[in-house]
Amino acid sequence: MSHDDSSARSAMDEALGDEVDEVLRDTFYTAPKALTPKKKKKKAAQPDHYKVICISMYLDDLARLDDKVADLKASGHRKMSRSALIRFALDQVDLSKLPPSY
Repeated sequence: MSHDDSSARSAMDEALGDEVDEVLRDTFYTAPKALTPKKKKKKAAQPDHYKVICISMYLDDLARLDDKVADLKASGHRKMSRSALIRFALDQVDLSKLPPSY
């Protein structure tokens, strides 16, 4: 480094010294995110009027359910879904007609 380069650098350091130090400290010399403590997020309030569940269905039964939903949508029930049809079926089922093998 020549004498001119070092004097230019020291003049720049004098003019920008604190600002440069602050930018370097805040940008380059902060602790990695993995080492900084994580702030815990508050959990969103869970709805208490329904629960998400998982059930298993045979592919043929699922296809039948989807076909019925598609037919209902085509006939004007725009908001019909699998769960809506299952809820309707629960309201309509006659348990006395259920065969004993189930």
